[in-house]
Amino acid sequence: MKILGIESTAHTLGVGIYDSKKDEMRSNQKAYYKPVNEGIVPRKAAEYHALNANGVIEKALNEASLEMKDIDAIAYSAGPGLGPCLQTGATAASFLAGKFELPLIPVNHPHAHITVARWQTRFDDPLIIYVSGGNTQIITGTKKSKEFLPPFSVLGETLDIGLGNLFDMLSREMGDEFGHGSIVAAKAAKGKKYHLMPYTVKGVNFAFSGLFTFAKKRIGKMDENDLCYSLMETAFAEVCEAAERALMLTGKKEIIVCGGVAQNERLVQKLESMAKLHGARAATCDKIYNADNGAMIALAGFFEFERKKSIKADEFWTDQKWRIDLI
Repeated sequence: MKILGIESTAHTLGVGIYDSKKDEMRSNQKAYYKPVNEGIVPRKAAEYHALNANGVIEKALNEASLEMKDIDAIAYSAGPGLGPCLQTGATAASFLAGKFELPLIPVNHPHAHITVARWQTRFDDPLIIYVSGGNTQIITGTKKSKEFLPPFSVLGETLDIGLGNLFDMLSREMGDEFGHGSIVAAKAAKGKKYHLMPYTVKGVNFAFSGLFTFAKKRIGKMDENDLCYSLMETAFAEVCEAAERALMLTGKKEIIVCGGVAQNERLVQKLESMAKLHGARAATCDKIYNADNGAMIALAGFFEFERKKSIKADEFWTDQKWRIDLI
């Protein structure tokens, strides 16, 4: 079965194709909206996605050496995410499903991140550390035979902003034209001195807004590389402490780190070190699959189709606040 997946929760318009018979990703193409001197404006991002959707779909089909007549179903990211962006992707998916008379499959965005990470790591029953722009959560799923399925439980999560937003916001405050966490990570790698910063962990929950406010007030008063280093180490330490507590509570022996911020090697290293102390393993997937992408939507769409979760083309819907524990 060949599933075409469309991702459009935020800045990325991604299209990927998963082939279940070969158990491989046939393609993974994207267009990336880059705001200048501002955060993501949902309307502008949605307009960008609408302009680029046709071209990205064509590129994905060409990369896979396929035509629409070869596709068996269409999957799309139904939430959580930015409303206008979700609507654009869902509309494109609905149009394709209707035109080619194909089943349509709504996919939960965090679930797709978990699915592709587990698909690549081959971990059996992991504790999930989901770190993205808009959210940060510690999640566990339901082990059934060889499957890792809903219902999912959120053991802990951010009480205010996600890790990715923390880094993006700091980048913009430092005057970067395209405020992005990768810029903060690059500066942090050059940092040499650690400065104490606000640290907030409450059980298995954590918070980052106080950390951001503290760092923001020190821009221009502290070496920028040391500022980024101190903020990033503090934020990652919060996540590791909460993850360690969740690991002890669940007795798991595997940890999957997934989502956009899982592209940060320092976070993965810290979680690997923590896991090793308790006889567990921590791992992540390739960076192309941690970044928002259509291939993960296609993969998760296949498993949702197997669970008989498809709908008709005119039944499409989106939910900006679709939590993973409500799947």
